[in-house]
Amino acid sequence: MELTANGNHQDAVAKLTGEEDLPLTGERNCDKPTGKVSDCGVRDDGFLEVVFSVEKQEGDEMSGVPTPDNRPEGERETVATVDSPKAVIEQQKIAVIQPHSLLPKPEAPPGFLTAPQTEDFVAMNRSKSLTESLAMDMPAIGKFIKDRSNSFSAAIVRRLSSLTDSTDDDDIDSSPDVTEINLSGLKVIVKMKPEPEKALKGTISFFSRSNCRDCRAVRNFFRERGLIFVEINVDVYPLREKELVARTGSSQVPAIFFNEKQLGGLVALNSLRNSGLLERRMDEMLAQKCPPDAPAPPVYGFDDPEETAKDGLVAVVRVLRQRLPIQDRLMKMKIVKNCFAGAEMVEVLIHHFDCGRKKAVEIGKQLAKKHFIHHVSGDHDFEDGNNFYRFLEHAPFIPRCFNFRGTTNDNEPKPAALVGSRITKIMAAILESYSSDDRQHLNYAAISKSEEFRRYVNLSQELHRVDLTALSQDERLAFFLNLYNAMVIHAVIRVGLPEGIIDRRSFYSDFQYVVGGRPYSLTNIVNGILRNNRRAPYSLVKPFSNGDPRLELALPKVNPLIHFGLCNGTRSSPTVRFFSPGGVESELRCAAREFFQSDAISVELDKRTVKLTPIIKWFSSDFGNDKEILRWIINYLDATKAGLLMHLLGDGGTVSIVYRDYDWSVNS
Repeated sequence: MELTANGNHQDAVAKLTGEEDLPLTGERNCDKPTGKVSDCGVRDDGFLEVVFSVEKQEGDEMSGVPTPDNRPEGERETVATVDSPKAVIEQQKIAVIQPHSLLPKPEAPPGFLTAPQTEDFVAMNRSKSLTESLAMDMPAIGKFIKDRSNSFSAAIVRRLSSLTDSTDDDDIDSSPDVTEINLSGLKVIVKMKPEPEKALKGTISFFSRSNCRDCRAVRNFFRERGLIFVEINVDVYPLREKELVARTGSSQVPAIFFNEKQLGGLVALNSLRNSGLLERRMDEMLAQKCPPDAPAPPVYGFDDPEETAKDGLVAVVRVLRQRLPIQDRLMKMKIVKNCFAGAEMVEVLIHHFDCGRKKAVEIGKQLAKKHFIHHVSGDHDFEDGNNFYRFLEHAPFIPRCFNFRGTTNDNEPKPAALVGSRITKIMAAILESYSSDDRQHLNYAAISKSEEFRRYVNLSQELHRVDLTALSQDERLAFFLNLYNAMVIHAVIRVGLPEGIIDRRSFYSDFQYVVGGRPYSLTNIVNGILRNNRRAPYSLVKPFSNGDPRLELALPKVNPLIHFGLCNGTRSSPTVRFFSPGGVESELRCAAREFFQSDAISVELDKRTVKLTPIIKWFSSDFGNDKEILRWIINYLDATKAGLLMHLLGDGGTVSIVYRDYDWSVNS
């Protein structure tokens, strides 16, 4: 009770010295001792000072009231200085005075009293032990927890209902997508649902070509932004190039269209993106549905009509197929199926075309040169006599050729370089659309359903009777490298990649194409053509026997770089790629450098060990001995690995070569 000097001291003294004695309370609820005022006055600081004379009654215990001095307990003077509560707590020299009935009574915080509060104020002592310090019983604890739980739930409800209101930066993250609510003992994170992007009604389309850097940049830009677009590759759809010229006035690509309106090329796209006007232009040009005069998307299953001419000898072949006695015959104690004798064919030609025997033999040689017919053993030209021949479609290897679909392609054969170029462009388009950015993984399921792959399969039939002898050495190298990689993709789709050793050997030898009238398996291409008819790893025989016509196409010298341009469909093989005849050598060096700078080699200087891909081991005859191999590899390593390897080779010590395990799983 604070009384200032400006207050009515007389009234306060009168109330304090009234007839009714003021009770003094101790620590506990005990009988009230009585006291009389012996003196009172005003102190210098303006507070009222009252002096009581207190007599202790019998049986009273005031252990809770501190004794100010050593006077007899029967009579004491207690000095009660009515001061501020802080001073009372600090001094702890006086007993607590019960407030007057006319003054407001203090109230304890809810839940902190074990029993209902009485009129007598009970002073709480400082705790001395754990047991005595427990001032709350279990009902009070339950009430406290319930109150806190209710306030906690109310806080969550208020926070969730006012997420759009501004909040304190310390409690809520300033991110527009995520809101954080920090409560006592719990952190609530509320993710705001992003607003759906405005749907575009129109169509984005662009004309492109295979292996075009600008077209690749446009394609990646649309993919990164999640935009649906239609790509029209004029290398895959040659007739669409005329449409491109009609719309833009040139054959330059990329040519981007928003509906029927031309946006431009890569330069125009970058300009709009950098200026921030691309979104507005897209909203303006794609707000309406695609009109009929916009570039039409390619349609699956329809081939472009091409101006193809039938071979001049097709009429002769049709007559021979009908008139010749094709049957099984015995030759050198062996049964030869579906064949005819050379003399029989000469007789048919003489009687049907009314020509001389010499002319008939000349026609037979032309048919053999254009691969309509072949000798049953494959090592003889056409002759008039008892030698046996058969048509290409009756050859025993035809059932294993996956580019043969019932009949021989009777159209006039196109140049092998032109057919190889078209195959390269279509396969490059497939890689750009259905492979990962690093070309390490292919989506074979999507490739098998694509229009590009369907057109490739149809195009592969033009290989039946092409003349491969007209190719130059670089053209031959690029042709067979590209053919191998395309055949592997076709084989994985049609028969799947084998798992066991025996199945793998069958996979690489049984999946064949008929090219130029001869069968070519994957093993024939690698070991027979590209490696100059060398034995395959762990094989005892060469791919081509003596007198095989395919030996004429074998490269005269083995180039070790070919092993880094061939992808056999596994995860440990080099990256799949296709080569151009003009730059095949430089492209092979780039492929080898990329392969070795990945994880194909590692150098452990402390162990003096070099870990290599097993491809080097399998074809060690193409690379040389161990030191020659390491010195050759240095040319294709980065500076760090090349320095380590040169250090090992230069100090004269022994260098161990360890070959890693090969991952035969499919690169899908």
